[in-house]
Parts: sequence; structure tokens; C-alpha cells
Amino acid sequence: MAEFLDAQPNVKQVFYPGLSTHPQHDLAKAQQSGFGAIVSFEVEGGREAAWKIINNTEMLSITANLGDTRTTITHPATTTHGRVSDEEKAKAGVTEGLIRVAVGLEEADDIIADLKRGLA
Repeated sequence: MAEFLDAQPNVKQVFYPGLSTHPQHDLAKAQQSGFGAIVSFEVEGGREAAWKIINNTEMLSITANLGDTRTTITHPATTTHGRVSDEEKAKAGVTEGLIRVAVGLEEADDIIADLKRGLA
């Protein structure tokens, strides 16, 4: 899924230590047996573009919850970091175009298909 997102023209950056382009990929590879199930990515167009993608998915569950068997998708700037000042958001890298996906038990191809629908 991270590789799929990384190849999309309207995705500015993918944040996932499993990608070889991630600045801490080698460290994560040395310290972990896997790379985890949370992928964040920033899209061109800020909040409006991010919510368009989120709202156009059909299978992914829109929530700020990270602990679920279903794959969830959220907009951190207005959910988990909604009460944080703009300065603190910027410091943490939480932009208006940031989307977070916590991968659940669905098939990877189904998750990618839903993200593809959202990105279209």
C-alpha cells in the first residue's frame, strides 16, 4: 500500500519506515521484524483534497481510532490533533494535507482499490 501511494502523482510524501526512501528505513529494519500497519501520506491541495480522498473511500472506516480490525482512515489535523495549536501541528509535521491509514485485516488489494477510488 505504501508503494502504491508513493507512486501516485497527487501524493506529496509517504511516511512509512518500510519504504527504502524513508529517512529511518535502515534503523527500523535493524530494530524491528516488520514495519507496522500505520501509513501516513500527504496530498497536494491541503484539507479540501484530503477530505475529498477520505470521503470518496467506501470500505475504509473514517475514524480517529487506531485500534480496530477494520482499516481506518483519518485526517489528523481535524481529529487527533484538532485541539493542537497550528504551531504545534507544524512542529509535529501534521499538515492539512496529511492522511493516516491504520491497516486492518482486509486484503491489501481491496485497501489499495479503495484508496485508488479515493484518489481518483
